[in-house]
Amino acid sequence: MSHFAKIENNIVTEVIVAEQDFINSGAVGDSFLWVQTSYNENFRKNFATVGSSYDSTRDAFIPIQPFASWTLNETTCLWECPVALPDDNKKYEWNETDQTWDEV
Repeated sequence: MSHFAKIENNIVTEVIVAEQDFINSGAVGDSFLWVQTSYNENFRKNFATVGSSYDSTRDAFIPIQPFASWTLNETTCLWECPVALPDDNKKYEWNETDQTWDEV
């Protein structure tokens, strides 16, 4: 069994578990396609989730951008915060307005 992401207009709309034969049988529609994703992130950078995007040039799934100020790491295809999260074992949440980590 493998995981597959349904891609419509470069956006993941569904993730399923199916036999490889399901995809090999030509189960593709006019406006979407199925792309295999790796739960262990062994290929296509990240596991596909509904709402994430698929970049065919990078052959990678890219998560939803959490905040406008975060930038895409071209190597990992993950979003990175402009300010490092403090490493003090406290809980923080990102404050987009002030561009800071606020302790919660």
